[in-house]
Amino acid sequence: MRVDPSRIRNIGIMAHIDAGKTTVTERILYYSGRVHRMGDVDHGTTVMDWMPQERERGITITSAATTCFWNDHQINIIDTPGHVDFTVEVERSLRVLDGAVAVFCAVGGVEPQSETVWHQANRYNVPRIAFINKMDRQGADFNRVIKMLRERLGAIPLPVNLPIGSGSEFKGVIDLLSEKAMYFDPKSLGAEFELKDIPGGMTEEASTAREIIWETVAELDESAMEQFFNNELSVNEVIRLIRKGTIEGKFIPVLCGAALRNIGVQGLIDSIINWLPAPTDLPAVIGTGFNGKEVIRKRTASEPFTGLVFKIVSDTHLGRLAYIRVYSGRATDGQTIFNSRTGKKERLTRLVRMHADKRERLEEISAGDIAAAGLRMAATGDTLTAVGYPVILETINFPDPVMQMAIEPLSTKDEKLLEEALESLSGEDPTLQTSIDEETGQMLIKGMGELHLEIITDRLRREKKVAVRTGKPQVSYRESVAGVGIAESIFLKSIQGRGHFGHVKLAVRQVYGKTGVTIIKELVKGSLPNQFIDAVISGVRGAIGAGVLAGFPVDGVEVELLETRNHETDASELAYAAAASKAFRKAMRSANPILKEPVMEVNILCPAICVGDVIGDVNSKRGKVISLELKGDTQEIKARVPLSELFGYTTALRSLTQGRAGYTMQFLEYNAIPSNISEVLLNRFGIAPGIIRA
Repeated sequence: MRVDPSRIRNIGIMAHIDAGKTTVTERILYYSGRVHRMGDVDHGTTVMDWMPQERERGITITSAATTCFWNDHQINIIDTPGHVDFTVEVERSLRVLDGAVAVFCAVGGVEPQSETVWHQANRYNVPRIAFINKMDRQGADFNRVIKMLRERLGAIPLPVNLPIGSGSEFKGVIDLLSEKAMYFDPKSLGAEFELKDIPGGMTEEASTAREIIWETVAELDESAMEQFFNNELSVNEVIRLIRKGTIEGKFIPVLCGAALRNIGVQGLIDSIINWLPAPTDLPAVIGTGFNGKEVIRKRTASEPFTGLVFKIVSDTHLGRLAYIRVYSGRATDGQTIFNSRTGKKERLTRLVRMHADKRERLEEISAGDIAAAGLRMAATGDTLTAVGYPVILETINFPDPVMQMAIEPLSTKDEKLLEEALESLSGEDPTLQTSIDEETGQMLIKGMGELHLEIITDRLRREKKVAVRTGKPQVSYRESVAGVGIAESIFLKSIQGRGHFGHVKLAVRQVYGKTGVTIIKELVKGSLPNQFIDAVISGVRGAIGAGVLAGFPVDGVEVELLETRNHETDASELAYAAAASKAFRKAMRSANPILKEPVMEVNILCPAICVGDVIGDVNSKRGKVISLELKGDTQEIKARVPLSELFGYTTALRSLTQGRAGYTMQFLEYNAIPSNISEVLLNRFGIAPGIIRA
């Protein structure tokens, strides 16, 4: 069934772990008739968490796509993970979605990963509505979460619901627009609800909140302001203006409920339809042509086909599938399309619409669709276009891994099998990287955390049928400099009878507040043809993968090219690349090289009686407590702790608190390691203090 793009909603469900995203999604699917049995996260029966690893752990690991229908509208949903190790899934989903539902726990409020996904949505200008879930839990506080939205996220919340009670007294939801109280029938699993008058004790609060809605939306439109002052602003006009304000990012409509008790979800679905944008509500897509000029694609089926690959999966039945967001035009099953990254044509085969791990065959995809197709050469971030209409859309950027682990097959005959399996998994997950340790010859896998690496090795054994042996996870350190180093190098050799000459002088210095390596290529002296400048940059880039202390990647430095000399006959790209690489390493050695370690933002929830012990333990781990806050009957401790100190922290924390505490963490930044710790590390790597690699 082809749905008009104005009736399509492409949305994501995002939140901190345990806020109830998957439960909310399951209820949306049930009430819309997409499924006929509600899944349960605790019992491993959800539709969206279909991987064995997800069902066993009760968490979402990979983003799952599905489609449902509500009031003649098609809703394409992506349920995203809440665990920081899998934030890549949120990143690539938000890149292609038109709107999002941010789910917040009524007790926990705005938690660390909530902030992360919120800022990711800000980066892509994704309109949002908020759903405050778990109003039935002890300690639930609707107004406190509203305050946190404002203070921690910088959002402008606009409550359109009020809860009737909280905790064990939570009974239903007040819809401020209709001025009715909604009570959901537990016998029908919340599918049926009764509309009643607002409880007497809440009429004044509801009236005030409703007045705020009318005042807020009236500011969006002059005629609406006039109607407001004349008391003529209708509910339908308010609904239209809330939509306008939501899409423009003026405010965030806030609803509430308790998904596990089947309360408040239908109103959320209505809000998705009423207030989140259709593809046709959004501006045209802007890309870059092969000539470097701007290319505009309107979001209509009449434009040339344009889509972005945002996810690669290996499907048990259909093989390698690429998830595609279609921005313009249409394409049919079997049609030849053009990949702007590879510069090659490829047939679009096995077109399907996904429902978690199930699939529905499609004959055609069109503007506004999210679908999957068999593509052998496509990778995450690739732009697909109609042949003859190339364009490159903004790709997707992913964080660098912060943890690594040695891995090898149990049998040497499986080495090739392991390489192929890791290549397949890293194609699906851009934050999974593999490399070979130059000194030991061991294969290393790098990921976003202990859980990430644990899931990867589990998938290797279960899905790929490769028996593997792993080492202990290790921190992925970085190398930088504490000072300034200047060095030059001359490469002068005869190779196969031809002379090769290259001369490079450069400076290396620390850059604060930046990651990666910045290269300043404006030369003060000397002038080289562009191909030799590119060779110099290539030489530097080739050297930053292994620093001079312990061979870790270089990070947080600036390289400035100071001087070069040309040679009329012997200048060559090989020579300039080699000279640049050698000069860079010499400059690093003279600039007081240092080790840097990943520092994590840790969020600990523990009973108040245990706070002293937990803080003492954090301090012993070289951590720094940032804030303390009472959340319901528990204390929240925010701290910054080096990742190397957090191995096995779950067990240690449970031991300190008699099993009553828990924590989450997310990567914050790379910081210099104190010299005494650095010496211990270098000794562990077999490097004596003061020794610098050649």
